[in-house]
Amino acid sequence: MTEPMKPPAGAPPAPADLLRITGGMWAAQTLAGAVEIGLFTHLAAIGGATAAQLAAGLGLGPRPAEVLLTACAALGLLHTDGPPLPENSPPATGPRYRNSPTADAYLVRERPHYLGDYILMVRDHTTPGWLRITEALRSDAPSRWAPEQQDRIFDEENRSTAFWDGLFPLSSLTARALGEAVDLGRTRRLLDVGGGGGAFAIELCRRFPQLTTTVYDLPFVCAHTDKRVAAVGLSERIRTHPGDFFAEPELPGGHDAVLLSMILHDWDEPRNRRLLAACRRALSPGGLIVISELLVDDDKTGPLDAALMSMNMLVGTWGRNYTAAEYGTWLREAGFREVRTVPFDGPGANGAVTARKG
Repeated sequence: MTEPMKPPAGAPPAPADLLRITGGMWAAQTLAGAVEIGLFTHLAAIGGATAAQLAAGLGLGPRPAEVLLTACAALGLLHTDGPPLPENSPPATGPRYRNSPTADAYLVRERPHYLGDYILMVRDHTTPGWLRITEALRSDAPSRWAPEQQDRIFDEENRSTAFWDGLFPLSSLTARALGEAVDLGRTRRLLDVGGGGGAFAIELCRRFPQLTTTVYDLPFVCAHTDKRVAAVGLSERIRTHPGDFFAEPELPGGHDAVLLSMILHDWDEPRNRRLLAACRRALSPGGLIVISELLVDDDKTGPLDAALMSMNMLVGTWGRNYTAAEYGTWLREAGFREVRTVPFDGPGANGAVTARKG
């Protein structure tokens, strides 16, 4: 076997990593395009097909079909059966494409873990701000929004149903990971602050049969959540409480646990401290607070998913992703005790910081 050629002494490293980063948008948009035209759902329905058959079934021309299928195969989203055949082979011949296990689990509509709506939400909701990243860096203001929108980023006009629908499956998977890592078996009443479409409330109530949950969020979000909860038959255990945690002086009280999942990364430190103080007041003595987030390492060198989510917060909100040490300091200064960090592996969070009301 021939040894790979070594670069001359003093030569710079190969630029492969930089080119891979630069082309990241190409991969993301390839995935979004394939999801939007229904490639993976179509393949699941028919079991596999050649490029020509897929072009006909999806209403694509031969060139875009071939290019898309090649790219999706290179990304590991499609597998092929058999080697490519020569050019001008009959239409029904050639390699048959089929979904990879990952595509089959997450990219086929109507399957329980379908992430297609999340992928399209990221494309439509967050990408425009990323294309103006330099504005966010220079202005220290979210480039996702026009100046007149920047103080109303969570208003109904700026957060469509597609936003909440897109987040729901990712949040459901994350909630399951949180439920495995943090024992809520003795918790009776949970307050889910900023609980969005109810994914965490639903999954945690399914895991812990004694649990009842109040989802506290903006009125239009609660209306959406009520429908989600009713659809899964949990309306007796999950209630909503419309409100705005920065406009109102207090959160609903009498709970023995409070959950903040992917909430604090939206806001700056002063507002987060105010919210933690309100959470403490809402808890019964000895009550538990759970902060579930993509935590940045304490030395602020990673991990990559948390660091990039922090960039996403720069683009779209007034916050960033914080370290467990930062949360611990805020919690102790707010009057909490027994601060712990519980790592776990979820698609939307890598750990929880928990504490008890002192």
